[in-house]
Amino acid sequence: MIDCKHVWDRFSEFLDDTLSPEARDLVQRHIEHCEICSAILDSTRNILILTADERVFELPMGFGERLHARLEEEISVLRREPH
Repeated sequence: MIDCKHVWDRFSEFLDDTLSPEARDLVQRHIEHCEICSAILDSTRNILILTADERVFELPMGFGERLHARLEEEISVLRREPH
């Protein structure tokens, strides 16, 4: 089994379907058992869909700061919990 950090490093290749079959299988099995990585992958997919959309929209004021703070909080929690 691989840890969350290694899974995050492979999200781009996972979504682009460029991982080797063995690596893809490891990432897939991890995602099936890790709610955090599964949620991050879903969010990443959503961001890709939104950024591919030609419509222009503005993010709410302070969104970037709140997003970064939340990500830092989640990463801190992950570093404290064994996986």
